[in-house]
Amino acid sequence: MAPGALTEPEEADVARADVSRAIAAAYEFEWGRIVSTLIRITGDWSLAEDCAQDAIELAIGRWTREGIPRNPGAWLTTVAKNRALDRRRRAVNEAAKLREVAIMHELESWGTEPADEDIQDDRLRLIFTCCHPALTMEARVALTLRTVAGLTTAEIARAFLVPEKTMAQRLLRSKRKIRNAGIPYRVPPARLLADRLCGVLAVLYLLFTEGYSASSGERLVRDGLASEAIRVARALVQLMPDEPEARGLLALMLLQHSRRDARVGAGGELLTLEEQDRSLWDRSAIAEGVAVLELAHVGGEGGVYQLQAAIAACHATAAAQDATDYGRIASLYHRLATSHPSPIFTFNYAIARGMSAGAAVGLEEVNLVAESKALDGYYLVPAAQADFLRRLGRTEEAAERYREALSLVSSGPEGRYLERRLREVSADS
Repeated sequence: MAPGALTEPEEADVARADVSRAIAAAYEFEWGRIVSTLIRITGDWSLAEDCAQDAIELAIGRWTREGIPRNPGAWLTTVAKNRALDRRRRAVNEAAKLREVAIMHELESWGTEPADEDIQDDRLRLIFTCCHPALTMEARVALTLRTVAGLTTAEIARAFLVPEKTMAQRLLRSKRKIRNAGIPYRVPPARLLADRLCGVLAVLYLLFTEGYSASSGERLVRDGLASEAIRVARALVQLMPDEPEARGLLALMLLQHSRRDARVGAGGELLTLEEQDRSLWDRSAIAEGVAVLELAHVGGEGGVYQLQAAIAACHATAAAQDATDYGRIASLYHRLATSHPSPIFTFNYAIARGMSAGAAVGLEEVNLVAESKALDGYYLVPAAQADFLRRLGRTEEAAERYREALSLVSSGPEGRYLERRLREVSADS
């Protein structure tokens, strides 16, 4: 055997790893498109999700044996469509024949590579359906994360801190409510758009956040989810061009996602802003984000997403960490905490104060947040305390806080960052 050559078992392991990566990528980018289009055509949520899942499961075995197809998305689309056709053919009876024939005709005419605008329209329809006012905000978020993003019930349950069985029941009840109430699968008429906008924006941002900084697992960035949220946000801006908060949200996403390639180190650990290689930041996304934010400001500057986008712009346009205007960032967070009270905004204000006024001030501010217990269990609170303690040279106390943060974190990359910091302060103490 030639030096460096792989044995057959090793080649099989590499092939399986390649298939796993291809399926994971296809799942992120294609799940929402397939499910949303099948729901539009069939009106059957369970059928759509089942057929999309069947396609993913079939791919695991087929791609391992036959190789990864040139266009994995088209392959999954074709399989899901054919599964839906088979299920519909078996379901046909005389009473439902005309309806089923119409559905099957549309399924048969659905191409494997639909136009991008059709994809976005279907996804936007689905999000507006998930965000109907008849559903609670929690149900809207959970249903969107499941149906549009393809997050598993277990992942959503972890995000909501409830048992998986409880979340499964909530999702089922939400789908039944949509069906029983006859909630239409469509973007609502103009007179109803404003009533749903707040929920749609909140769901889109949560979808983006799960992609930008995954709440659990070994990957920090799930690019497919974040990119999907950005694509749908663009469609929303086209639908509602005079809504400054829709533009504010799009700007926020673009500015944050511009840093995606610099946020993870060689060891798979999270890299903070001061550690990131800014040459890896996406300058075209930053320029677009700033331009979109300027257009948003034409309609007013006080919205929660516009203010967060302005903060993201401060970071994204700074040439270096020490050139970042943390005074302005602290001021913007103060406005957010005042106009949209939230312990997270108060916490971020405390961080910004520490970065602008010094570690001692930051530690005092973060300690106040910790004492309020509003963010009990949130690993970033002890992590922030540890960071300010580290900067102040109080390494033993910093180590204690890093250990506390490690006991709370569920993301692999963030955990590795905390472990690295813990090693550093432990070596210095």
